[in-house]
Amino acid sequence: MRLTTATSTVVLILLMLVAAPDRGAAETAAIQSSCPTPTEVKGFLTCADVDKAEAEGAVVYYGPDIERQIVAFLQKFNALFPKIDTKQYLREQTGRLYAKLNAERQAGTYLADVLALSDLAPAFDFIKKDGYVPYVSPQMAAYEPRFRSDPPGYYTWYTMVLAGIAYNTDVVSEAEAPKSWKDLLDPKWRGSINFKDSASGLQGAQWFMLRKLYGDQFWKDMAKQQPRALPSTVQQYERLINREDKIIGLAQYSTFLEFKAKGAPIAFVVPTEGLVGTAQFVGVVSKGPHPEAAKLFLDWFLSPLGQEIMSREFYHHSPRPDVAPPPGGKPISELNILFPDWNEYIKAHTQYVRAWNALSGLR
Repeated sequence: MRLTTATSTVVLILLMLVAAPDRGAAETAAIQSSCPTPTEVKGFLTCADVDKAEAEGAVVYYGPDIERQIVAFLQKFNALFPKIDTKQYLREQTGRLYAKLNAERQAGTYLADVLALSDLAPAFDFIKKDGYVPYVSPQMAAYEPRFRSDPPGYYTWYTMVLAGIAYNTDVVSEAEAPKSWKDLLDPKWRGSINFKDSASGLQGAQWFMLRKLYGDQFWKDMAKQQPRALPSTVQQYERLINREDKIIGLAQYSTFLEFKAKGAPIAFVVPTEGLVGTAQFVGVVSKGPHPEAAKLFLDWFLSPLGQEIMSREFYHHSPRPDVAPPPGGKPISELNILFPDWNEYIKAHTQYVRAWNALSGLR
């Protein structure tokens, strides 16, 4: 059942997501979990009290991934722990998801146990509001410092989300297809390109990176292309497959892999400049109604067991080096990825939302 909308100050934290060169395996291995002796259960380590988690009877997940994927993923956890119901969840793009969560909490309603986001700016904001429980999972030692908050325990990357360009092979030939991000400005694509709307963290990363590469003029020129902004990656690909659009200007790699595996007439372009990349983050929410179940779920999610299921169901790349790429996907080591400078990105986030809404005309 999908949910409908209904201080002490945290230490000032500068969440540096790009690790210094000397902060490698030694620091990763030295991290201490929130309990001295984690318990092994169902093939993974946890600090949660499993009996209490099962007595709580449910875990409520808020996340930005495709709804059918979230449902399948939650069902896998429920299959391991049948006493913990996973039918209550909320799926929205990160911007709308975070707005709904804030509205609930401001009204004194606490429904979420675990929060996943695809944009670092709201994660920063949520920490300032004491929104996360500082819980260091026993799984954290497997994640490089750049894949977790600093200090650890507020959020952890659970996936890397990548985007290039996609086109319908029935209407666009390989020869005429865009090869670089700048090729999207060719007038022949006017009125036939789609992107995501401003609630998308991945769209924010693309806006930021291409602005860094080519300056403000790139997006001013893009406005002349009359791009269409859509609320979901599934809608983007459905329009492409149905020939309503010829090009996806922000084509999520994971969605391409899923639709291509089903035989869709689409091709994916890795632009000459590189793929745009962002991360998705997950953490335990403070004042959630099922605190032990939330910790148990997070530990499973971040374990090899949960990450392998995530990779198969979501078609995303795991930050864990011991988890294989998604079905049909290339290893991260073989891809050139353009990640933002996260501190600069956060400072520019308000500007991004305003500029992107104006550019896309909220179409």
